[in-house]
Amino acid sequence: MSKSRVGIINVTGYAGVELARLLYRHPQVELTSVTGRSTTGQKLDTVFPHLASLDLTIESELGEVDLAFSAMPQKESSKEIIPLVKGGIKVVDISADFRLKDATQYPTWYGFTHPAPELLKQAVFGLPELYRSQIAAAQLVANPGCYPTGAILALAPAIKAGLIEPDIIIDSKSGISGAGRTLSLHVHYAEANEDVTAYGLEGHRHLPEITQELNLLAPQQPLKVVFIPHLIPMTRGILTTAYATLASGKVAAGKKGKEELMELYLDFYRDKPFARVVAASPHTKHTWGNNMCHIYPTIDPGGEKLIAISALDNLVKGAAGQAIQNMNLMLSFPETMGLEALAIYP
Repeated sequence: MSKSRVGIINVTGYAGVELARLLYRHPQVELTSVTGRSTTGQKLDTVFPHLASLDLTIESELGEVDLAFSAMPQKESSKEIIPLVKGGIKVVDISADFRLKDATQYPTWYGFTHPAPELLKQAVFGLPELYRSQIAAAQLVANPGCYPTGAILALAPAIKAGLIEPDIIIDSKSGISGAGRTLSLHVHYAEANEDVTAYGLEGHRHLPEITQELNLLAPQQPLKVVFIPHLIPMTRGILTTAYATLASGKVAAGKKGKEELMELYLDFYRDKPFARVVAASPHTKHTWGNNMCHIYPTIDPGGEKLIAISALDNLVKGAAGQAIQNMNLMLSFPETMGLEALAIYP
């Protein structure tokens, strides 16, 4: 059986280079084409020596492929994807260009008018834990953002079961690679080291994505979501802690309530290979380098609040690994293929 040909648009960003690393080990696909803007014409291993086993040259245009990953920045990604979709090529977009279903939100949150609003209806939100069958039948998949992945997976079982009131607070802390590879002052070593700061307090661009997907789980009761991200001085990882008031009478008091909550989460994610419900508060290092999201639900000592914690690697389950998970479904491969690696520890 011949391997499927895949390509990466913009291999030189963190998500693109992580895709190349993970795809190298995939038994049923061959990475045949990569593009980049500032490095066109250079050998891939010249730009990234750790990819020396991939004998590829960075081109200006994508070659002939069965599936393409776009790791372009938002606004730029849709320009590359539209002709591919029209040409019948399957695409996984790692940018935000096809995540939001309402085209009118793009000028507000991303600063551009969407060039193909008709494709927003066609695109499937690429969170396999919620949309596995739809992804398998899709031509265009919008890979979720890193923050939304952790937040949605932490809250989905409780919202779906109607366990919480509509006011939700999501506190997330991310490593610096989440800011991308482009140089900027706030991720300069001397600025970011030994420092933690909140940002996006006037509205982070991942907020509408989180709200959109959580509301689809509870359409009868619109949610009010506060989302505050923080930048912390480590390379990889996102730790999310979500808080919500438990709905009256939905969960038993005391230890029994915690046991019921844990069983609900275990049942919700029972057949989801990359969402692991754990028995204690997770660490980001427990997911460093692999495609797992660890989730820990509990109830505060007063018995009134849900506390749901998730940990993931923002470059793997939050980007490249999840993109390959989506690709596997789209190409009818086992969902876990090429993604079986354990986390790196310590």
